[in-house]
Amino acid sequence: MNASQQKVVQYLGEAQAGEQAMMRVLQSQVAMTPRGAYRTLLERHLHQTREHATRIGERLRELGRGRNSISAMMGLAEGFADQMLALSKTPFDLLRGSGGEERVLKNAKDACAAEALEIATYTTIERLAGTVGDDVTGSLAASIRGDEERMLERVLREIPKLTDAVVSSEVKGERSSDVSETGAADAVREAGQTAVKQARATSLSAKRKARQARKVPGVAQAEGEVKGALASERDLAIARYDNLTAEDISGKLGALSQLDLAKIDTYERRHQDRTTIIARVDALRGDEPWAGYDELTASRVQAELAAGDDHRAQQVRSYERSHKNRAGVLKAAERELANA
Repeated sequence: MNASQQKVVQYLGEAQAGEQAMMRVLQSQVAMTPRGAYRTLLERHLHQTREHATRIGERLRELGRGRNSISAMMGLAEGFADQMLALSKTPFDLLRGSGGEERVLKNAKDACAAEALEIATYTTIERLAGTVGDDVTGSLAASIRGDEERMLERVLREIPKLTDAVVSSEVKGERSSDVSETGAADAVREAGQTAVKQARATSLSAKRKARQARKVPGVAQAEGEVKGALASERDLAIARYDNLTAEDISGKLGALSQLDLAKIDTYERRHQDRTTIIARVDALRGDEPWAGYDELTASRVQAELAAGDDHRAQQVRSYERSHKNRAGVLKAAERELANA
């Protein structure tokens, strides 16, 4: 297998892992969605998602010339699958929160984020395959991308209706759905306590592997942009965001990670679009000293600096001064530079 085929196999492996993760999410969403047009849409897309995973698997076998070469690439896809689960919520998370109507609405918003990620994935594969002359893979990616785009469009058309249901339930007191009255009751009887345990395990695994995925350059910012496109005020890292002045918010931005900055950037542009905040976010957004840096505690950063890399110490000092400004980290960076 040459280098171009290996890259195509890698991206197809990520796509297949994403489809498999999406199947778990859709199964949980179907289980707690009242019977009707939206649940029918989810059920159809679940069937379609299974077909996508099968078609990709067939193409991987054609390209991989055996299971061993495919398996070698599948490790790279695990982080992507769990990033999909993190964006879409895990099955256990789907059953938490407020009333049934609002849970269904939130699930629909999360589904939009997941669909956007899948569309970006297949757009990438289509482009890559075209560049390396793999027309079969390119056609496959284009076909699946079309399915995902249509699904996103349909979910977006459902959101106003689901929002109206929330208003009727939460504002007017006309509750129309409850998890116990939907397919979730059937799912619980079928799965029982095993499903709950598996969902909890999936939740922990998804969070761990989503953090691992953010160690790839650019992933954290891309994730923040996707989440920000569908975020509510409660999803932001700054409490009571909508009630704060632009000056108050700008003063808090320096402590945020690149993921949270990207999320706020997208959210602010969608809502008040305040120039002061956007300019400050733009000034703060940029490369971390190394991918995954924002996930580390001060002690972990200091341990990394102890390796004695003066270039890395310079990067940390510059980044910290503009962002978290942690005294211990700055002192460790200065010490390493003094000893260089």
